[in-house]
Amino acid sequence: MVGSRSRSAEVAEQADASVSKTDVRKDVRVRLPLSAPVGWCAELLGGSVPHDDPRRPSIKWLGGRHAAGELKAGRVDERGQDYWPRVWAARGLLYAWRQTAEPAVLAGLRDPAWRVREMCAKVARHHALHRAEPVLRNLLDDRVPRVRAAAEAALTESARSPE
Repeated sequence: MVGSRSRSAEVAEQADASVSKTDVRKDVRVRLPLSAPVGWCAELLGGSVPHDDPRRPSIKWLGGRHAAGELKAGRVDERGQDYWPRVWAARGLLYAWRQTAEPAVLAGLRDPAWRVREMCAKVARHHALHRAEPVLRNLLDDRVPRVRAAAEAALTESARSPE
């Protein structure tokens, strides 16, 4: 869980969407305990908190300029772009990780949005999530080539890694 609103707000103000994603990731890891961004990403990915929850940092932390643009355009949900915060959350788990986020990633592999499934497959590969293998095998038949490729890469990597 992210700490108090005042601490989150303070850090969020300092993480400007115009800086590079690398700088934002570094800012998140340096300023907050590791459990904070991991928990937030897992909650976003799992849908237990909305992307605009005032108790959480700005989604711009995870989505950078793209998030800033989507927010500026407004009504993310109504425009059919509601999957982006889940994609950004999954991507955040590439850089900040704890095993407690695994259930959210496993669920994300079944997300209706292909970009979320693809990113969760990349997270499963990066963190060698062996429990994801049955779902990843099913994703080899996904209708989206990028999801199939990410699932295949994760399974190939998993075959090389010891459990």
